[in-house]
Amino acid sequence: MTTLQACATAIHEASDSSALQRCYAVIQELRPHLSEAQFIAQVLRQRVAGYHLMYLQADEDIVSILGYRLTEQLAWGKAVYIDDLATLSSARGLGYGGVLLKWAIEKARAEHCQQVHLDTGTHRHTAHRLYLNHGFELRSFHMIKDL
Repeated sequence: MTTLQACATAIHEASDSSALQRCYAVIQELRPHLSEAQFIAQVLRQRVAGYHLMYLQADEDIVSILGYRLTEQLAWGKAVYIDDLATLSSARGLGYGGVLLKWAIEKARAEHCQQVHLDTGTHRHTAHRLYLNHGFELRSFHMIKDL
């Protein structure tokens, strides 16, 4: 078994405040506007609406996280929507994000979803390569109006 295959067995759901606290260092790199307290409170609120935060451990350290929701919409049908995917900067390029992305794709298949969706910042070129290498396609623009 390779190191990355072993990592796939180290994927867990952050189901309590203690686990969320351990995930904060990773999410903080993706969402620097959130304090630890804000992050934990937000995830606990979002869990009520079906948000799940998975994490991948290498040894005892959490190195990568994936936040997702099962969703169903007229435009897409049933889908897994990936809200958050991040890896510690010190662990990037080692395949951890790919392990979580593959996990999400398999989760979607197991849930009989038609698709997996995500939004990605236009400046995140390394992430784009990861998504494209896993078969994702650029199909739309996400529009925002700040209020």
